[in-house]
Amino acid sequence: MSAAAELQVPSRGRIVEIGDGRQLRYVAAGPTSSMRPLVVLEAGSFGFSADWAAVQDRLAADGLRSLAYDRAGLGVSDPAPLPRDSDSIVTDLERLLAALEEPGPYVVCGHSMAGMHVRLFAARNAAQVRGLVLVDATTPEAMDNPTAVQFVGHFNNLSKFAAWGAQVGLARPLASAMGDAIGLPALAKEEKRRAFADPSHNHWAAAEVAAWHDDARQARAAGALAADLPVAVVLTGDGRTPIARHSIQTAPAEASRRGFVIHVPGASHASLLGQRHASHIVRAILSVEAAAKS
Repeated sequence: MSAAAELQVPSRGRIVEIGDGRQLRYVAAGPTSSMRPLVVLEAGSFGFSADWAAVQDRLAADGLRSLAYDRAGLGVSDPAPLPRDSDSIVTDLERLLAALEEPGPYVVCGHSMAGMHVRLFAARNAAQVRGLVLVDATTPEAMDNPTAVQFVGHFNNLSKFAAWGAQVGLARPLASAMGDAIGLPALAKEEKRRAFADPSHNHWAAAEVAAWHDDARQARAAGALAADLPVAVVLTGDGRTPIARHSIQTAPAEASRRGFVIHVPGASHASLLGQRHASHIVRAILSVEAAAKS
């Protein structure tokens, strides 16, 4: 069986129709019902529901419900028309939540590139969003920085190369060693390794990266976050060594009257989500949940 064929049989989660002839895979965890907010988890570039497996396990242990999902074309979700920008991604997420009869409230958590997606979601669904957690996430304002713009250009080229490499079979021999940089539980680890080599997953992931500048414009056009919205930012490092990009990343927490910044020494951009460091993300989520009640 090919990697692509294997990906059509999800080992975790369920498939749901979102109302336009397409299906998305989602993974729900935690108690079946609760008065506490649903934690909505949005993965970064090339990521999907598997990325959040360790975090979902920890959230469930703390009595929180959570929802991770595969964006269109990623994992085992059906593809969608181009462009795969934040507006399209947020619309799909809104349709998914409606199909699952999950009206909120939500705590929304985004990793990496998904910082722009969750910023737009929070603006469009302000009445339902109780808090925002940004995990080593980009912000639309980062595009004011020439270094960040240069990085996006390089990353776009690298993403196209990754899609080509998966298409011609170059990624498959590397999947076992490189497919899971996060440090995931067993089932999610295997999903992540399969996706690493899957041509369709890589094609649609690269299409998302190609929309980066549009994502930034859309998130910025949605307006600033409300000053009383609790915002937590989780970053790598110990916080004592100055890192230029951190001042951009922490800005949303600093602009909030109920903002938090959590540094995680020893973590990498990917391993922040893994079994070793997931507790820090859970701490951030619990912090914004508590702040929303105050």
